Amino acid sequence: MSNKFKWGIIGLGNIATRFAEDLSFIDNASVYAVASRSSQKAKGFGAKFGAEQCFGDYDSFINDADIDAVYIALPHPMHHEFTLRLLDRGVPVLCEKPIAMNAIQAKQMFDKAKQKNTFLMEAMWMRHFPLMHELRNLLKKGSLGDIQTLRASFGFRAEFNPPSRLFDPALGGGALLDVGIYPLSAASMILGKPNRISSMANIGKTDVDEENSIILGYKNGAIATLCSSIQSLHSSDLFIRGTNGSIRVEGQFWQPRKMEIEIDGKTQIKEFNVEGIGYHYEASAMMECISKGQVQCDVMPWAESISIMETIDQIKNQWGLVYPCE
Repeated sequence: MSNKFKWGIIGLGNIATRFAEDLSFIDNASVYAVASRSSQKAKGFGAKFGAEQCFGDYDSFINDADIDAVYIALPHPMHHEFTLRLLDRGVPVLCEKPIAMNAIQAKQMFDKAKQKNTFLMEAMWMRHFPLMHELRNLLKKGSLGDIQTLRASFGFRAEFNPPSRLFDPALGGGALLDVGIYPLSAASMILGKPNRISSMANIGKTDVDEENSIILGYKNGAIATLCSSIQSLHSSDLFIRGTNGSIRVEGQFWQPRKMEIEIDGKTQIKEFNVEGIGYHYEASAMMECISKGQVQCDVMPWAESISIMETIDQIKNQWGLVYPCE
């Protein structure tokens, strides 16, 4: 009989497929149960990944007592409801980013996790890569000195499609929630919570932000310049400048493999081997935390997820955006 950790996956889109593929790199993990509103889709997905249970409805999935943890890959506005339902049953949850639609929802979710003494983490997979662990170690040691500036962007061009999740406000559409969360999370990880926020957005025909620029200021004088878009392709490096040097995470910083480190005039390149796409790093981190009896992970702690959502709320308010769920 298998002693593998039994993952459940709810919401079977592209991200769920990548997550399921990467679980194969964890020896003691398996895709045990999957759920979709379509029985056919659930059975097809389950057959591909060897799931024992394939549900064509969400209620049956939530009530399966044999699931060890659930990865929620549903659209943003559904994160709150299904996280609360799973936590009520004492099921650990890894919830796709952004954790919620606003800070109020996020606080409710983490309050429930605390009440139920059950693990919950926002699935900011970027933070769990080997490179990001090394980056945090360098910054913790003070290798760059005092951080002065940070730049990051994530943008791509999507075909305009009003009913799609990218352009429909009822589905949490817009660049900020879909890809802008990555630059914001990187800035939060490195600089903490800003005390000044200035931003501008191009609001499209469906009343979602299609392009945005954000400037964050910090008590220590540092400034972060962030951009995200579903309207145009952006460069995707993460650049950090300190008084002693700089670090550039090259390529797609949210899937990091290589960084250039310049300290006191000396430059070195560090490259990291990554198996698969990289979703297994966050899954492994969560499994380790659960095995130790922890209810949160210090790589993506509850308080920081709430803080990031508070920043997002302030930015949306500057643009006059109020999504239906609010």
